[in-house]
Amino acid sequence: MVYGYFVRRCGDRGTAEDLTSETFLAAMDAARRPSPPPISVPWLIGVARHKLADHYRRRHDRFTMPVAELPEPVDPADNWDTELDRIVAESVLARLPEHHRTVLVLRYLDDCSVPECAELIGRTVHATEALLVRARRAFRAQYPTPEGGTS
Repeated sequence: MVYGYFVRRCGDRGTAEDLTSETFLAAMDAARRPSPPPISVPWLIGVARHKLADHYRRRHDRFTMPVAELPEPVDPADNWDTELDRIVAESVLARLPEHHRTVLVLRYLDDCSVPECAELIGRTVHATEALLVRARRAFRAQYPTPEGGTS
């Protein structure tokens, strides 16, 4: 699960493997502490998020965001509008608070069901549904309108 988390966000298997190793080394260090935290999947995903953030902070081109490989268009038609929409959406997502960004990414980019999202972030299904409503509202408020402002 941790490796899959990194592969979807890095696009590079070598980097994903390195970050997975770093995550599990951090888990081992935490487990050896006198009073270790309860190590669970949501906890590991939290550590993984921090390892990924550290990775992008260390990179020279850190102002780019990882995106999944886009398939080559079958029709060589101009797809600039679609690409521009993707760039704007990623920019808006990056400005959201971490808890909103996390639940939106899990639900819509990683295609997790609401119960899976709830398990990964350590919330109840009902609380996760409410968080998704607030996160979608925050996303829409930040997304620019056709006139150039925000909605």
